[in-house]
Amino acid sequence: MGKSYVYILTNDHRTVLYIGCTNDLKKRLYHHKNRLIPGFSKKYNAHLLVYFEVLPTIESARLRERKLKGMKRQKKESIIASLNPSWRENAINIQAALEVTAM
Repeated sequence: MGKSYVYILTNDHRTVLYIGCTNDLKKRLYHHKNRLIPGFSKKYNAHLLVYFEVLPTIESARLRERKLKGMKRQKKESIIASLNPSWRENAINIQAALEVTAM
């Protein structure tokens, strides 16, 4: 069984946070960036990947997603800043990150 991911997206102004999970992060990011997914991320243009975690199963990713969604915004921002202090978009280097996590 492959790896799964939980991720956090934001918009250009960092006014929204979208949390999701998937087993194909590259494909899911393509959908978000091209606004192919109806709903919150499309409405608020959440397309910048600022944080992601690799988990062993989709079930564990879903549990982590629920936990993150239940946190206050300040805690979510702290989690993002702990690994990405400048909130730089991680999608730029996503291929390298995914190759490292595949090992």
